[in-house]
Amino acid sequence: MRVGFGYDSHVFDEGRPLRLGGVLIPGAPGLRGHSDADALVHALVDALYGAAALGDIGSHFPDTDPRWAGADSLLFLRAAVAEVRAAGYTVGNVDATVLCERPKLRPHIDAIRACLAKELGVPVTSVSVKAKTNEGMDAVGAGRGIAVHCVVLLAFAAGS
Repeated sequence: MRVGFGYDSHVFDEGRPLRLGGVLIPGAPGLRGHSDADALVHALVDALYGAAALGDIGSHFPDTDPRWAGADSLLFLRAAVAEVRAAGYTVGNVDATVLCERPKLRPHIDAIRACLAKELGVPVTSVSVKAKTNEGMDAVGAGRGIAVHCVVLLAFAAGS
């Protein structure tokens, strides 16, 4: 078994839609970034690559490459899942914590879990997504952005 940890953070950008875990969150400011800035997917991709010792999201999808400008981060997740599988691993489970003062994510958690489970090819019961505030501490606590921590467990695939 292999464990990977991922982290990502972005500041809010009022001119963009908010996507987290591949789900559009209506009525909320988006995040600033080269792609769609889906901090949850970015942290998950880093956790997957880290667990398999395959680098990080920036080495696979650099923000200096115009191909990834405005890209749907689920493309990055699909590529990471394919590379992890090609390396002989399967996803066991995911545990992610989204830190934000706004928006309230509870109404969207089930949709986010379902989207990520589908992309990972695992049951929704293998994907945990939690939302927490930062109790007013730092830039996230001041409501200026979102940060995400993510842990992934990989197992060696049968026959690998």
